[in-house]
Amino acid sequence: MATKINLLPWRDEERRRKTVEFTTQMILCAMLAAIAVFYAVFSVQGQIDHQNRRNQFLQTEIDRLKSELEEIKELESTKKKLLSRMDIIQELQTRRPQVVHLFHELAFSLPDGVSLTLIEQNQDSITLKGQAESNTRVSAFMRNLDDSDWLTAPRLEVIEADKEDTTSTFKLHLKQTHPKFEKKE
Repeated sequence: MATKINLLPWRDEERRRKTVEFTTQMILCAMLAAIAVFYAVFSVQGQIDHQNRRNQFLQTEIDRLKSELEEIKELESTKKKLLSRMDIIQELQTRRPQVVHLFHELAFSLPDGVSLTLIEQNQDSITLKGQAESNTRVSAFMRNLDDSDWLTAPRLEVIEADKEDTTSTFKLHLKQTHPKFEKKE
């Protein structure tokens, strides 16, 4: 007797089993690939976000430092202005007694027979106009001014003799100094 075995259903079932197994493996691989891609995208996005936060922090610090630099420049400008004012005040304080010394020296140096009609001062330059009984009294006045510590370089500009009342009018220029201040320089 001959037995007949039909292997078609077994082959069909084996084929279905392998197809299901293949499909399952493909789905698992696709899921693993999707998870790997998702993880890579998430990781890269996290690094990008981290770098953006660092950049933002650096930009904030740069802006803060720029504002501090502007404030420092403003303070330096204010400092320079204050120092220049302090220098001016110091110079004024140093030169404050000069007016007193000017009048004292003029009164001390003025000989008999000489009178002053005008005193002009432009910073350290002084112009004197006056009348004298004779030219020799003007010369004596200039010698006395030259001997002064506070007044220097007397220079006679004009001397005119008045024929009617025998007086002479004169105009002379001189410089005012500060002996202590001049020694420091």
